[in-house]
Amino acid sequence: MPPARRSRTASPSPASGQTDLPALHLTRFLPYRLSVLANTVSHTLAKLYEKRFGITIPEWRIIAVLGGGETMSAGEIAQRTAMDKVQVSRAISRMLDSALILRESGDTDRRKALLTLTPKALAIYAEIVPMALTYEEEVTDALSIDERAQLDTLLSKLQARADQLAARPAPAGAQAEAAGE
Repeated sequence: MPPARRSRTASPSPASGQTDLPALHLTRFLPYRLSVLANTVSHTLAKLYEKRFGITIPEWRIIAVLGGGETMSAGEIAQRTAMDKVQVSRAISRMLDSALILRESGDTDRRKALLTLTPKALAIYAEIVPMALTYEEEVTDALSIDERAQLDTLLSKLQARADQLAARPAPAGAQAEAAGE
């Protein structure tokens, strides 16, 4: 499918009185399409584990990121999973209550709590990973082997570019707006 095209419309915006504004075709807009795809994939996979294990998408993401035996802080988990810190904090609270993770103070910084999976969470991880990998295979079956490799390359390029753009300082007007000025 071709990318969203920027076209001009002759209709004025009621709020601004401007004419000749660019049109946005949402169903062709890359950020929208990626979001819809990601949500569809995440929610379909979640149906496989939510009812069986009683965990949410954020909880699964935390289990997945810690499943390799890593120990991380909540901030590191938020960064690695691209989840909001509040969302991570809420999921961690539920997981502590459910005995899925352990929280320990860091050796070098006592203020930084480190999180690890409990044996209960590791057992969940061991059961979900094969289901997740099977689902990934089912989704990508729509692509040839070459297309899968190309998709991987393209997604890596897009992520690297998005990371570059995210690291740019905001324009002066946007900074003032964000500060409530």
